[in-house]
Amino acid sequence: MFKSLDVLQTAMDMARHAGSRQAVTAANLANADTPGYRARSVAPFSEIYTTPPTETLRRTRPGHMETAGSSAAARVDFTDSEPSPNGNSVSVEQEMLKAVEIQREHNRALTIYKHSLEVLRLSLGRR
Repeated sequence: MFKSLDVLQTAMDMARHAGSRQAVTAANLANADTPGYRARSVAPFSEIYTTPPTETLRRTRPGHMETAGSSAAARVDFTDSEPSPNGNSVSVEQEMLKAVEIQREHNRALTIYKHSLEVLRLSLGRR
């Protein structure tokens, strides 16, 4: 029936990515008044998931796992927003909007994961 459960792996990658984005957004908000702090951001999951990984892992032994599949590693970049007079580039309003977007991404990942588990349970005859 199911030869591959990639949907579960993708949902897990989505949730992990949303968590890393939330951590960066929280750090930005925590440093909103720090002079010289440059706001950081993580690209949305759709951009990271569709781009091939730039670095590949080497297998040094035959028992090591393959690296095929999704690579949702979060890459943190600095934002190009206008800095305030003290050199801080954090916009509290933008960070709050990002936090809402991230919450939606995380909820979407959990919904996909829960629905996939429900489909698996139903296919096995369990409820």
